[in-house]
Amino acid sequence: MDDGLTEEVKEHRKTQYAIHPLLLNRWSPRSMTGESMSDAELMPLFEAARWAPSSNNAQLWRFVYARRQSKFWEAFLDLLVEGNKVWAQHAAALVVITSGMFFEQGDQPADTHAFDAGAAWENFALEGARRGFVVHGMQGFDYDKARRTLGVPERYAVLAMAAVGKRASGESLPAHLLKREFPSGRRPLNEIVLEGRFG
Repeated sequence: MDDGLTEEVKEHRKTQYAIHPLLLNRWSPRSMTGESMSDAELMPLFEAARWAPSSNNAQLWRFVYARRQSKFWEAFLDLLVEGNKVWAQHAAALVVITSGMFFEQGDQPADTHAFDAGAAWENFALEGARRGFVVHGMQGFDYDKARRTLGVPERYAVLAMAAVGKRASGESLPAHLLKREFPSGRRPLNEIVLEGRFG
């Protein structure tokens, strides 16, 4: 019977309880072809992000992106640390994920803004994985430079970047990254799920 898991995921990931294959098949490869992505390929990922849950349905996340063939590409690529630039330069798009720290109505602090933006990011990543694309989130970039370069207002937090592209074989990666080009495992449930109190 087909369980919906990719062969590489079957080899590297084991669950303690059965969950949907889409969740397990999502991981973060680095090897991409350098091909462009059309609106029909890229925009459904943003559409998936749009439908994430959020406090007061405020939808405070904002995704700022550049495609590799656009005039914005070099500025986005220049935000990355060298370790990420070496592989992310082959992406079809780079995305900076931001989130409003205050509700637009009433100007009250939105305490769960990053939590909500994380839900939107996960939708984005899962839709990309479902379609067979690479979607790789990163913290290895210059946050202050991203704010300045992209004109992100002070009311918004700069949270993360992501590289999106069409998957390639890993041979184009440097040897130290090729060794890591497989679906990683996770901590056991008893390390992350705590009944009653934290300690």
